[in-house]
Amino acid sequence: MTDALVYEGRDLEAMSFARNYHRWILDLFRPYLGTRLVEVGAGSGSFSEMLLALRPESLALVEPSGMHRQLVEAAASWQTETRVTIFNDTFDRVAARIRDAELPDSIIYVNVLEHVADDEAELALVRETLCEKGRAFIFVPALSWLYGSFDAMVGHRRRYARPELRAKCERAGLRIIKSIYFDAAGVLPWWVKYRVLRSEKMEPGAVKFYDDFCVPTLRRIEAAVAPPFGKNILLVAEKA
Repeated sequence: MTDALVYEGRDLEAMSFARNYHRWILDLFRPYLGTRLVEVGAGSGSFSEMLLALRPESLALVEPSGMHRQLVEAAASWQTETRVTIFNDTFDRVAARIRDAELPDSIIYVNVLEHVADDEAELALVRETLCEKGRAFIFVPALSWLYGSFDAMVGHRRRYARPELRAKCERAGLRIIKSIYFDAAGVLPWWVKYRVLRSEKMEPGAVKFYDDFCVPTLRRIEAAVAPPFGKNILLVAEKA
């Protein structure tokens, strides 16, 4: 299941400083979210803080990497009535405790599942941990032919195709509610930068430019016309 030796924190690849990008992901998840949330691979808490703004009943944060310290420091500054619990461990080691204590109705993986050696076993554990009719929220990199230098550097084991991810969820006992490609415009620049030029860097300035000037327009376009491909996949599935 989650491999703490390979997974070193997801904030760089998730573009933690890209607020519009994160907001786009959360707004697509939001209609399906419950009130007892679990975020697996919370990093330094940038997405977690957005989840807290929804005022859930509880939020359990799982972070096995060295970023746990940053997460704890960030959490100390949050002004919230939500019950927040932080685990410095892998999900498989704390899932039973979370299930018994929180009865979670929503388990969230944003740029984390691609790090997991046995992703199908992880998905089966997600189903086991969720309450009845609970839901899994998954955001992963897409298209195997985009796998390049940056993926390897940050410890990605795979990039997904929509049919592949759907099938893995269904075999784990999760019924698909929503499955879409995301960020079609990001495919070409990613391919050039990380496949052709073999870069291993993600420059904050370039990310900020994309976030400020491209993402708002892309949101409107993809809301109107579902893209046939994308740099990522966003999926919501319910415990069957």
